[in-house]
Amino acid sequence: MHPILYSFRRCPYAMRARLALAAADEHVEVREILLRDKHPAFLAASGSGTVPCLVTAEETIDESLDIMTWALAKNDPEGWLAMPDDGWDLIKRADGPFKDALDRTKYATRYPQSNSEENREIASAILTDWNAQLGDWMFGRPTIADFAVLPFVRQFAFIDKGWFDAQPWPNVQKWLERFVTSDRFQSIMFKLPPWQEGDQPILQTETGLVRMTGSDTQ
Repeated sequence: MHPILYSFRRCPYAMRARLALAAADEHVEVREILLRDKHPAFLAASGSGTVPCLVTAEETIDESLDIMTWALAKNDPEGWLAMPDDGWDLIKRADGPFKDALDRTKYATRYPQSNSEENREIASAILTDWNAQLGDWMFGRPTIADFAVLPFVRQFAFIDKGWFDAQPWPNVQKWLERFVTSDRFQSIMFKLPPWQEGDQPILQTETGLVRMTGSDTQ
């Protein structure tokens, strides 16, 4: 039996989990979850009720960064974990103040006490710092920091892509473009209908999806 990944295509947390699983060539059964009508099997598996959630034979992993490190600890052919300790601080900044500012910019109506323009400026200041650090990648070559952060940069960029493209962040813009046009990103952005009990298992592999036959599941 393969591990089961409960996922949602557009969720940046789920994106980064799928990216690391693909990089590790860890085959998982993907179950697409409808967030407004969560399947009972998913809610039984996930303590937080949020995607991604990875269910293995030994454990359930309910945090996206933990799924990334779990997969890469098993197999890391591209050396994503070989990065300076500063990379973990960068991920914390993305998951903390950057994500908070992103949400309060993109979903302003959910945060009526917050000023969306002020939060866009907070996120912009962080992107300015990252732009100064970047070459092609954060640490000269692809690492977990890049792929843990880029799904959130993508989400921020597409709040207002014209505005984003007009900002003085050429390194960030090239970094994001390299990411969204990559074969790796395209391979994990497959569209699936919401999973239902009894559906034929569908595996995410390094290069895309494989639909399992009845004999494969034995």
